[in-house]
Amino acid sequence: MESMWNSMSPQPWSFGELFDALRQASVYHIVIEIVLIVFIIRLLLTKSYPIEDDELTEAEKDELIKDWQPEPLVPDTPEDHPGLQPRVVTDQTLTTLVVNGKEGINMGTLNFLGMIGRNETKEAALKACRKYGVGSCGPRGFFGTLDVHLYLEERLASFYRVEMAILYSYGFSTVASAIPAYAKRGDIIYCDEGLSFPIQMGLLASRSNLKFFKHNDTDDLQRMLEDQLVEEKKNPKKAKVTRKFMVIEGLYANYGTIAPIAKLIEFKYKYKVRIFLDESYSFGVLGETGRGVTEHAKVDINDVDLICGSLETVLGTMGGFCAGSNYVVDHQRLSGIGYCFSASLPQLLASAALAAIDCLEADPTNVCYHLMSIILSLQRLSALGHCFSAFLPPLFASAAHAAMDCLEADHTNV
Repeated sequence: MESMWNSMSPQPWSFGELFDALRQASVYHIVIEIVLIVFIIRLLLTKSYPIEDDELTEAEKDELIKDWQPEPLVPDTPEDHPGLQPRVVTDQTLTTLVVNGKEGINMGTLNFLGMIGRNETKEAALKACRKYGVGSCGPRGFFGTLDVHLYLEERLASFYRVEMAILYSYGFSTVASAIPAYAKRGDIIYCDEGLSFPIQMGLLASRSNLKFFKHNDTDDLQRMLEDQLVEEKKNPKKAKVTRKFMVIEGLYANYGTIAPIAKLIEFKYKYKVRIFLDESYSFGVLGETGRGVTEHAKVDINDVDLICGSLETVLGTMGGFCAGSNYVVDHQRLSGIGYCFSASLPQLLASAALAAIDCLEADPTNVCYHLMSIILSLQRLSALGHCFSAFLPPLFASAAHAAMDCLEADHTNV
């Protein structure tokens, strides 16, 4: 044992052995080492940049200043540039606008059910403005939560008949914040090719593995889900930690088509996929009482894991919301970026939304069917979309109402 330990211990060396090693080394090897040592010493002792002590004379400074021609902060703009001649709206009604003194039909509005301009919403907004002011000046988690926000969340949850709803101050940020609050890197999201731009931003923010299926094509989606089952059998350990989501719209903004929600719910339970449903354009206009695509298809709303919606279409105000179970929705109060870091919805807009919900529940009849039937009865005019939906590309419901009056008065001027 002692002899083994001695053989393993380092042996002492002498300068004689060092000189012998130098004599045996090749000349070019020694030269390269000397050059490197000299270079390192020079690098340590010299400054990284030379210091110039020369200063410009007064004559040289004057000459440089004389030759300097500064560029304008703003380039020359022609007088007829559109930016210098903004279009000013001086009056607005339910269906018309007065722009630069000219009255015309507002064909670009999302005021589906005509809530903008109703006396009920106006009075509610004015009353809230007198009571609260014009803004909250803070996010919901700090000092931006007021009683009107809690009332609106309760009304939205009650309207959808779910446990909880959460309120956002901007419709775009609602779904763009909700998706990355749940889906993370490594998860799989099955997405329809026709999803709107806010949803696309939320998908990118999630950094998940995105798999797009053809628009409203359940066969293509099922093929992808079956392929994923095959992959999961190859690596069951990874499959246990991989979450799968499905992101769809109830009424697609880019197509005006309705999602086959009943078939998608069937896939949810068969392939263990969570469903995120955006009802920004179906909320308030689909279903017998406006409760969206789930009511229209007569499926249980609890089969959808999370519902996102916008207050900027049917209710004629600003903001958005998410609705669902307590366990799912409450997670966004600490994980929803748009909820945590944005100022809360102004109180006057929340009050206007509450008044709009009252109007919607007081008159649940589907005015969209009536509007579409009248439009289709007019000569030389056709409309796209569904007869039971307010989303009629390119004609919206409130604007179509004004267009009907004009066309009925003069069928020749189309």
